[in-house]
This record gives sequence, structure tokens and C-alpha cells, in this order.
Amino acid sequence: MPNFNTIDDYIDAQPALAREKLEELRALIKEVVPDAEEILNYKVPAFNLVPGGKRDQQIMMAAYAKFIGFYPFPTTMEAFESELSDYKKGKGSVQFPLNKALPKDLIKRMVRYRADELR
Repeated sequence: MPNFNTIDDYIDAQPALAREKLEELRALIKEVVPDAEEILNYKVPAFNLVPGGKRDQQIMMAAYAKFIGFYPFPTTMEAFESELSDYKKGKGSVQFPLNKALPKDLIKRMVRYRADELR
């Protein structure tokens, strides 16, 4: 994986459909937490939900061949488990297929939940 300097660099390097989904997800995160600091962590886009936040105070996203990985934190995944039943999940992540619309309302509620949890 190449090294990127900014989130824009990361997004610009992705195929068109992944770029579109990443920009959409980025906008949803920033809509809920406008002051979220954009950084790269593990070479993927991350958003500090608190100023100078550590890794467990971030939400991350990444592009893959068939999905966008969204990493809101395990407690958020637990809180929304029933609403995420249609998606492939990990302990702290969910996969949103590139060929389906992002669940915007659900994503915003997940971001709000995690931001509130940290404040």
C-alpha cells in the first residue's frame, strides 16, 4: 500500500466508486462532528473525535475492492448490532458494499453515539 500524506491523497488514489463512497462517508462524519480532525492512521483515513485523540478515540474508514470498511469502535458496533444484521461485521468494524447505498441515517447515529461516548 502506498504512503499517503492526507486523506485527500488516499481518497484520490481509489477507484471511482470507492472515491464516491469515501467522500460520502467523510461528509456524514463531518456533518455529525464538524470539528473532527482528519488524519491518517494505519495508512487509512481517520477522524479524531476529540482534540488530539488517540486511536481508540477515532473513527476510521478504508476502501477495499468490494466494500468500504467503517471502523467506529467495538462499543458502537455492540450498540447497533441489530441494525447492522444485513452487513458483514467484525468486532469493531462493518463492511458497506460498494454496490449498495450507504445507510446514511444509521452511520450518522453511530458517529453521534461514539462522539457522545467520548465526551
